Amino acid sequence: MSNPSRENYAFQKIVVVVGVILFAIKLTAWYLTHSIAILTDTLESIINILAGVFSLYSLYLSAKPRDHDHPYGHGKIEFISAGIEGALITFAGLIIIYEAARNFIFPQGEIFQLDYGIILIAFSGLINYVLGFYAVRKGKKNNSLALVAGGEHLKSDTYSTVGLVIGLILMYFTHFFWLDSVIALIFGLIIIFTGLGIIRKSMAGIMDEADESLINQLVETLETHRNEDWIDLHNVRFIKYGSNLHLDAHLTMPWFYTLRESKTKLDEFEKIVTQNFEGRIEMFVHIDGCQDFSCEICEKNNCPHRKFSFEKRIAWAMENIELDQNHSLKK
Repeated sequence: MSNPSRENYAFQKIVVVVGVILFAIKLTAWYLTHSIAILTDTLESIINILAGVFSLYSLYLSAKPRDHDHPYGHGKIEFISAGIEGALITFAGLIIIYEAARNFIFPQGEIFQLDYGIILIAFSGLINYVLGFYAVRKGKKNNSLALVAGGEHLKSDTYSTVGLVIGLILMYFTHFFWLDSVIALIFGLIIIFTGLGIIRKSMAGIMDEADESLINQLVETLETHRNEDWIDLHNVRFIKYGSNLHLDAHLTMPWFYTLRESKTKLDEFEKIVTQNFEGRIEMFVHIDGCQDFSCEICEKNNCPHRKFSFEKRIAWAMENIELDQNHSLKK
């Protein structure tokens, strides 16, 4: 495993262990109170554990190096993991809504020891948020969708827990126990919304949907370090899967450069990209020789083969570097 992959895997093991502990805490809270709202939170924790275990396995697979059967590596398993986690979360939300509606129509009886239940649920919510916060931060740093998805899920649990605790406090002081079902319904809807959002992100990754933030970061990096030998950049495809990044691009350079000169300039280009992005990155950059119409956008000084005067520098942006043709002022 590479260092980022090892970090992701180790952190996910912590997530799973803490998830089991929090499940035990929530189960205790439900046993003490008999609250259907707390029960739904407990059921959702079971989904957390199952999703966490699958994410752990996916991080193990994604860290494996590419091989004959998987020439691009195993990183896309993280998208599948996130999709399954989203589906499980959505399913849990549906179960919660069903149980809440049934309890509203057929009340299950009195609720007990809400004070202890409130303390236990609030404590579990706090731990969830801290764990989710660090999971998202580490996942973004190491380009791990599985870790980010799990972290966002844990954080959304906390937001739901805040609402749950507020509702439990209201019940404690008002004794309006019908609020138990209402809280559970709201809790279920929030969970479904979270699950569908995770599914959407995972599908985007599986379908290689363009990541605007990633491409914009690439544009900003290259514009900052741009030099006169990079005449044009086009046909860019930049995607991430797991902790891996893959860049395809066409870079236009002076046509009269020798192979050695072009290789030196290309190495500089690749070094800049590598230094400004976390995680493993592979690049396939095709070098195009400049053409006569390139002179008008070429800033190279003292070019011995210039046909036309320089007129305008084309600023690179996501909208134009993805085009599959050289840039020209006449197009």
